[in-house]
Amino acid sequence: MRGSIDGLGSSAPIGAELPAIFADDDLAQRFVAGLDEVLAPFLVVLDNLDSYFDPALAPLDFTRWLADWVGAETDGIETDGAPAGGLTGEHRLRAAVAAATYLHRVRGTRRGLSEAVRLVFGVTPRITESGAAEWHARPLGPVPGDRRPHLHVSLALPRPTAADTHRLDTLVAAARPAHMPYTVEVTTATAAERTTDR
Repeated sequence: MRGSIDGLGSSAPIGAELPAIFADDDLAQRFVAGLDEVLAPFLVVLDNLDSYFDPALAPLDFTRWLADWVGAETDGIETDGAPAGGLTGEHRLRAAVAAATYLHRVRGTRRGLSEAVRLVFGVTPRITESGAAEWHARPLGPVPGDRRPHLHVSLALPRPTAADTHRLDTLVAAARPAHMPYTVEVTTATAAERTTDR
């Protein structure tokens, strides 16, 4: 968390703004100098406010708040854990916040679901679904896909845990098409799958 920083100068010292009668008043100048030290971090934030809304530049605690604000799928991203998929948790958090608007636009699609899972776990999932599309020159052609809707998301992780299955289930429930019944599966990645995902 941000707070006071020793020796941080104010970009707008209060002493210079006081009426001329207080310019040589040592007590008044020392009093407002103490206020300058307290207000300096706020002024630095305001001077750099645009950087706080850039996920690549914002402080980590503000990026977590920004993730909640934009509705980014960050459930299960640990910012102090070991790298997953070649990225640290902090990098994956920043990537999830940066991709939030795009993911909202493709929410409920196969591509959106795949990207949401990849951002949280660092691994691209295998998705199978019942839907399909096809074009025919004549009417009454065969209907593609399965009659019963279903969605299956499979994820291969290097060291899966029971918590990973729960995290994947929660994520798929939030990012899938609302009408689609689904199942999830977390398996142990083979050496070839670990190399492919990097």
